Parts: sequence; C-alpha cells; structure tokens
Amino acid sequence: MPQPPAIPPETADWTFVIDEGCAEWFSPQDVATTGDRLRATVPIWRDALSRADAAERPEPTVWSPVEYACHVRDTCRIFRGRLELMLGQDDPMFPNWDQDATAVEEDYFHQAPAEVADQLAAEAGATAAAFDAVRVDQWDRPGRRSNGSVFTVRTFAVYFLHDIAHHVHDVRRPGVAR
Repeated sequence: MPQPPAIPPETADWTFVIDEGCAEWFSPQDVATTGDRLRATVPIWRDALSRADAAERPEPTVWSPVEYACHVRDTCRIFRGRLELMLGQDDPMFPNWDQDATAVEEDYFHQAPAEVADQLAAEAGATAAAFDAVRVDQWDRPGRRSNGSVFTVRTFAVYFLHDIAHHVHDVRRPGVAR
C-alpha cells in the first residue's frame, strides 16, 4: 500500500479540557478512576481494530482506526513515562514529543491492526496500573510540558483521559477530524 497523504499537524492546545471538559463526550471525573477508565477503552479499541476497514482512512487526511490506535498506544507509553517523572522528581520538565512526527516515523498507516490491538492493550494495562499506584498525597505533584504548560498529577490524569476519550470518539465516528 502506498504512503497516504500527510495528516495536517495538530496545533490545538487541548489543556482547556482540564477545567472545561468537552461538551459532547468528555467531562473530568474522579482521577482515582483513571486506571479503570483507561482499561474500559481496551475492548472498544479491539472492536475498532477488528473491523474490516480498520486500516482504511475515512478521508485522505483523517487517520484510520489503526493510526488512532497507534497514537493511543504511544500516548499511554509517553504519559506513563511522564507520570513516573512527576512522581519521582520535583517539578520535572517533560521531554518534547512530536506526535505527528512519530506517526510518520513509526509508519502508523502500515501497522497491522491485530498487533496494534495487543500492543495498545499492554500499554494501556501498564499505564492504568501506574495511575492506580498514585497515592493520595501524590495527586498535587507538579510537572511541566516543554511549552510551559503546568500540570499536577491530578490535572495530568484529566488531560490524559481526555486524549484517550477523544480518540475513542474518533474511531466510533469515522470521518471526524482529530
């Protein structure tokens, strides 16, 4: 399969969801349920990746379900690493992650849906366990993105869950731009 057209880079700063949520499909909830909420998405991803059209883009510049799943898999890994930094260091600065460059470099478009489903499940499980292990006294520990956005473990969990929920929404409604 030839390389598809490039996806326009994501330029939105989604940190607003920490306080505002997303009107239709996401609202911040008790962060102590982060692990459970993440685990609950795995069957949805497995279902989306088992569809015959899992590797097909609904539009040329909208990710396919497998591309979204690759992004979610990598988001789990990256955010788990950032969570570990926040819990182990005082106010760490997160290494930059260019999600759009990663999608191209890792060739999300050509990855096998069944393999990605297993990888996503493993990363989600490990990340859920990491959030499960956060103690009550750790939810207010700070960390920062390279662009200066400041998080606590609590707001970081909300931001993370929004990203996951957003992409579940995307694969349930193909053709909706990210």
